[in-house]
Formats: sequence, C-alpha cells, structure tokens
Amino acid sequence: MMKNNWKIGVLGMAFCLCTGMAAQAQTYTPTPENLQARKEFQDNKFGIFLHWGVYSMTARGEWYMNDRNIHRDEYAKLASGFYPSKFNAAEWVSQIKASGAKYITITSRHHDSFSMFETKESEYDIVDATPFKRDVLKELAEECQKQGIKLHFYYSHLDWKREDYPLGRTGKGTGRPKGKENWQTYYQFMNNQLTELLTNYGPIGAIWFDGVWDQPESFDWQLEEQYALIHKLQPTCLVGNNHHRTPYAGEDFQMFERDLPGENKAGYSDGQEVSALPLETCETMNRTWGYNIEDQNYKSTKTLIQLLVRAAGKNANLLMNIGPQPNGELPATAVQRMKEMGEWMAQYGETIYGTRGGDVEPHVWGVSTRKGNRLFIHVLDYQDKALYLPLKAKVKKAIRFVDGTPIAFSQDKEGVLLKFPEVPTETDYVVELLLK
Repeated sequence: MMKNNWKIGVLGMAFCLCTGMAAQAQTYTPTPENLQARKEFQDNKFGIFLHWGVYSMTARGEWYMNDRNIHRDEYAKLASGFYPSKFNAAEWVSQIKASGAKYITITSRHHDSFSMFETKESEYDIVDATPFKRDVLKELAEECQKQGIKLHFYYSHLDWKREDYPLGRTGKGTGRPKGKENWQTYYQFMNNQLTELLTNYGPIGAIWFDGVWDQPESFDWQLEEQYALIHKLQPTCLVGNNHHRTPYAGEDFQMFERDLPGENKAGYSDGQEVSALPLETCETMNRTWGYNIEDQNYKSTKTLIQLLVRAAGKNANLLMNIGPQPNGELPATAVQRMKEMGEWMAQYGETIYGTRGGDVEPHVWGVSTRKGNRLFIHVLDYQDKALYLPLKAKVKKAIRFVDGTPIAFSQDKEGVLLKFPEVPTETDYVVELLLK
C-alpha cells in the first residue's frame, strides 16, 4: 500500500498508460467465466486484507525500509530471524470466516521484495531465506479451499531491493546502484512469479496490484500483456490495480484506497471516476497496514460495521486490513473485532450479501441496498422518528428487518415517509421495504 502520509505530490499526477498501449489493451473481452466471477465478487461484499512479511519483525509497518532508508543488505538480514512459530492457517481462516468475510487478500510480495511463498525466481523468500522453511501461502491456499473461502494475492509492481527494477519515486535510500536497471528482466521476473502464483496454489480469486504510482505517467508497465497472462492462466481470476486512476482496459474491478467510491477524503482518488466495474474499498482496522506495535488505534466495531454498510450502499465491497504479528498470530484486538462483526453479519447479512446499491442514494443518515424487490434502508445516524425517502417505486409493505415489526409509512409521487416507533439508536436500524 501507499504510505499514509506519502501521497500529496504524487496523487495529483495522472498515472495513465501510453496511448499505444491503451489502444492495444482495448481488445480485452472478459470471458463468461470471468463475468460470473465478477458477479460472485460483488455478492461477497466483505473481505479481509492481510499485510504480512519480514517487515512485521520491525513492528513499524510495511514502509519501514523506505522510511528509514535501510540498506537493502541490512534489511535482508531480517529474513534470517523470521520464524512465525504460531502461524496456523486453519486458525487464521476460521477467525476470518467468523467475521462474515468471504475472501482473503494477502501480500504475496510487497515493495520490500520479500516473497511470502516458495519461488524459483529468487532465494529471497520465506522458504529459502528464513529458518521457518514453510510456504505460508500454500498452507493458506489449501485451508481456504477446505473452509470454502476465496483467496486473493496482493502483488507489488515496484521493488526496493532488486537492481533491475527501474529507480522510481520511492526506495531511493536502500542502496540500489544506478545504471543496473533492466526493465525486461524485471518484467519477466514478475510474470514468472505471477505464473507460479496462478499455477501452484489452486484457484485464485484475484490479483491485487499496487505500485504503478512509483513511476512517471509516461512509463510503460506493459500491463496489457501481464493482464492477458493472468486471464490465460486462470480466466476466473480477477485483476485489480491500486493505481488510483479510472480503470485501465483489462482490469476486472476498481479499488479505492481509504475512501468509498466517489469520495476523496484520503486524497488518493483525485480524478478517479467511478466505473461500471465491480467496486472495492480498502481500509485499515487501526491506522497502519503492516503490523505496528505502537498502533493500538483500532476502530470500534460500530465504526467498522457502518463502514461495511456504507460501502455496500455505494455498491462496493469492503476489504478490511489486519497486520499479522511477526510470530504468526493475528492481533487479539483484531480477532475480537472480527468476531463482533461476524455476530452482526449473522443477523443482518441478508441485507448485505448479494445486494447492490439501492434506489435511495447514500445520505448522511445512511444508505440503501437492494436484492430483487426487497429494498433495505440502513439508518446509521439519525435523530428523528420520521424519515423521508425520495423513492419512486411503489411500496407494498415496510417492516423492521430484525423482527418483522410493521413500520408505518405514507407515499406520494415524490417519495415515502417512514414513521419509526422510536428514534433509531442501533448501529444499523434496518427497514425492509417490499416493492411492487
């Protein structure tokens, strides 16, 4: 991910593909299997993001190497002590499923170049460079298949260690020599690793790219060829790219970092138009992506639930991040938050899973979601007993979703007036409207 405070100068620039490449990429036509995978992705609505790597040992987040200008040779020594003895894939997947999440996105290789899987392309990986000697992605993939949860792989386009990666805006103090850049060898390295990930780990739901913002807009990443490789290896594997721009041809979903679609509070989405592709917003459970021992600023369960609901109301998935500890455990507070979110989803998931953004546009008070002729009104922040909805569709019945209690309403040609028996005080006061 982009560092939280490293964005203002870069994000105002347009990161787009060169004209020739964009024209070539327009030939991409998703297969029926891919389109079905997109629908299933939208139906899932909720995923857990895991930023985990040797940087967790520093307990200062995933940008520590760049932030402190750690020489690549010194940083690489972290691998010799990385031994996550308490990692248990079955436990991880069970804890994540308890949240109600339907998929996991985990960092296979972050900006620091360390691969969290066994790769023939480098010895700087969790099997060859650490005493742990276990392929955690392989174990996680097998467990996801057992427990019926989708697995997605984050993959960094940039690299702070390899000499052949063209020097970019970041990683300037990590000791890489100038004049050793070789885009073609680096590009081949990435594609070889992607081939491994999409060949050796079973069905993968998506490849989640990050790092295009490291190079100037004129840089040709040859994305159309890379995307084509992914779709050839696994047609149902979706492609997304955290470049903070309107999607390029060949991408299957659009992501928004720390913002809901159409918003730009975090400063990452300046100029990013909301597309017709499936949407996903990613956010941290506390403040940082990778494990940070000083960051105990966890969002409340209420805040997390309301974020999930607001994302659904904007027709988007929520990808909620956790930074696993260096010993291989998920932080206890994060596990507790997931448990509490799961309890809520067990009761209200019907109003989230499989829905799309509803007929009533998002407001300060809340959002709406829809499934068939059922419209769910999610009242999140409202201090009155009556709520007017600008809704043209004819309403047959209104009930409180949780217990079926009838909700009084009146309707004119402009909308519907709901009359609550009490002022809504819950995390999410859900009213179900049955439409004609």
